[in-house]
Amino acid sequence: MSEQIQNVTLNRKANLYFDGKVVSHGFTKADGQKATLGVIFPGSFRFNVQAPELMEIIAGQCRVRVGEGEWATHAAGSRFNVPENGHFDIEVLDGTAEYQCTFG
Repeated sequence: MSEQIQNVTLNRKANLYFDGKVVSHGFTKADGQKATLGVIFPGSFRFNVQAPELMEIIAGQCRVRVGEGEWATHAAGSRFNVPENGHFDIEVLDGTAEYQCTFG
């Protein structure tokens, strides 16, 4: 996973979820693909998705449960997929977890 993303259009306004415990910024890649970069502070959160999502953990560690599946630990460099019209629970116990979410 590269440290930089080239040729993007960045949304300056932050997306704030769960009273600011999850913060992201949206961007569009040169090929038109939409994504967000964000940080998750300690807590447990559920996200409902409409389009499929690829979540890549950039830094930190978290526990994730996709749908009604088993909890799995994800650290920097790992990724997981969330299906269309699905949901996932994500839990950060200590520090923060940074992520990139790619839609579609």
